[in-house]
Amino acid sequence: MLDLKKIEAAINHIAAERGLRREDLVEIIESAIRTAYKKDYGTKDDIVNVKLDFDTGDIAVTLEKTVVDEVTNPNTEISKSELGDDADAFDLGDIIEIDVSDVLRDNQQVFGRIASQAARQVIIQKIGESEKAKVYDIFKDKQGEIVNVRVDMVENDRVFVEFNGSQVLLPRGEQVSRDKYSPGMRLHVYVKKVEDEGRGDPKIILSRKDAGLVAKLFELSTPELEDGTIEIVKIVREPGFKTKIIVASEFEEVDPAGALIGPKGIRVKAVVEELSGEKVDVINYTDNARELVAQALNPARILDVQFDEDGVAHVTVPKSEEVRAIGRSGGNVRLAEQLTGFRIRLIGVEEEGGPVAE
Repeated sequence: MLDLKKIEAAINHIAAERGLRREDLVEIIESAIRTAYKKDYGTKDDIVNVKLDFDTGDIAVTLEKTVVDEVTNPNTEISKSELGDDADAFDLGDIIEIDVSDVLRDNQQVFGRIASQAARQVIIQKIGESEKAKVYDIFKDKQGEIVNVRVDMVENDRVFVEFNGSQVLLPRGEQVSRDKYSPGMRLHVYVKKVEDEGRGDPKIILSRKDAGLVAKLFELSTPELEDGTIEIVKIVREPGFKTKIIVASEFEEVDPAGALIGPKGIRVKAVVEELSGEKVDVINYTDNARELVAQALNPARILDVQFDEDGVAHVTVPKSEEVRAIGRSGGNVRLAEQLTGFRIRLIGVEEEGGPVAE
């Protein structure tokens, strides 16, 4: 038979290490024994009850049956005539429990092996389910937020992070090439999706790529965002290269971009450091489309912006600034288009004698 003292020690260890409830693990063991009994000594219709008594070391196994006048299912029913002298003590419809623990005692070696194997398999499965449920409970109210995690394990491109005692995968598709993940390092991740479709397999998607990560990082260090003095109007990002942000405020005396950047750039520097050196451009909102496009092409110096009848922005820049305006692999101009919503065509000119921005 199962050594309940060893089982109890294992339960206590697993419960402490995994942060699981002891009662849940006991139920897992009892469920495994029920399954093993029904497989080898009963039928799938049997209603089997199992109770582990860790004080005495006994395993009580009973079959639950309903008292009936005429039996139609012998696996779940028992007639009053079968009860013999005890028949008068029961009424029709009563539920009785028949002790079958002796079956286990008579087949200790065989049943011990079967129960141990079943218990091992079910424990692995149930622990997985319990841990998934625990992870879901931790993250269910955090979608759209950021959390500070510790890198727990790195296996090739698989990065596992730890948060509140639970291990979660940072998917390859949500990682940034600039980041160099190593066990023990701490970083912020954006909780992109938390969903549970009721199949016992909740989905938690953490991200280092989502633009929401950058927005939330600024919220951590910018009280003006928290209290509504300024707001992020739009944010676009090419992870690992650059993020561009438009900010605005209802208060004329407030410089939204200056607030986000912080004194001597301290706030934006903190975000850039968290993003492993990714550049961040912050501009103030304006309803002047020409000015907005010019700002969006930072850090390039713009000479002029004109729109044609199709709404395309023709932007004149000194030839010496073309590379900066375009950015690495076209990233700067591409982000500027996403930020402003305008198609942008760059025109490079020799600065001397060229157009001058109004």
